[in-house]
Amino acid sequence: MSNLILMINETLEVIRKKTGKTYEIGIILGTGLGGLVKEIEIEHQIDYAELPHFPLSTVESHHGKLIFGKINGKNVVAMQGRFHYYEGYTMQQITYPVRVMKFLGVKTLLVSNACGGMNPLFRKGDVMLMVDHINLLGDNPLIGKNEDELGQRFPDMSEPYNLGLIEIAEKVALKNQIRVQKGVYVAVPGPNLETKAEYRFLRNTGADVVGMSTIPENIVANHMGMKVLGISIVTDECFPESLKPVNVQEIIATAMEAEPKMTVIMKEVIKDL
Repeated sequence: MSNLILMINETLEVIRKKTGKTYEIGIILGTGLGGLVKEIEIEHQIDYAELPHFPLSTVESHHGKLIFGKINGKNVVAMQGRFHYYEGYTMQQITYPVRVMKFLGVKTLLVSNACGGMNPLFRKGDVMLMVDHINLLGDNPLIGKNEDELGQRFPDMSEPYNLGLIEIAEKVALKNQIRVQKGVYVAVPGPNLETKAEYRFLRNTGADVVGMSTIPENIVANHMGMKVLGISIVTDECFPESLKPVNVQEIIATAMEAEPKMTVIMKEVIKDL
């Protein structure tokens, strides 16, 4: 048995003392986007500090709890707070909770993030459904020995975000009169925001928004055969010609203001699964 599988088993041992249920839906909540937790009928919650091999959240607004419960009658496990490359964690540490989720039974992963909008048609507060991504983090969580029990060496990434889930999300948004964009997310290491020249470069790569997360978790989820729905909240407008200074408090405030729209979409998608 590999070291990674042993680590996962040690984490599961602690979780199983709280709950023996299977959770088919996993949720990762991004910066300023923890409000969905209020919609969960919480049965158990565990601080990351209590879970062997879990990193700890060090970023403002990331609470650092694994939450177990129900949304619309479906068993869900939610990460209230995620991990980022710029915190100094390895890609394997960042994605470790996704590995654990798979062993809890998760087949569908819903992941959210706050991002900067580079598409000139996007505005602050917009909700964007992720249809594809570009990995400019400079690293990959699958580098190293492949764990054959978890997934194949060269996973296909032609549909990183499940088209069926995107279609459901679009129908939910239309029904609830929520305007949604669709686009490509590019991830950079951070933690600094980008320069004007970098925004021009990133836009020219084909990206609509830029952030510092999500892609590692998506790669690992696809490696293990999960379906993924990614939802981004545009928290600032990154147009080089009119770029203005922005701080993290403003970004979090915008994310929290737009968060109810994302919550409606996620709740209804879960209902339809």
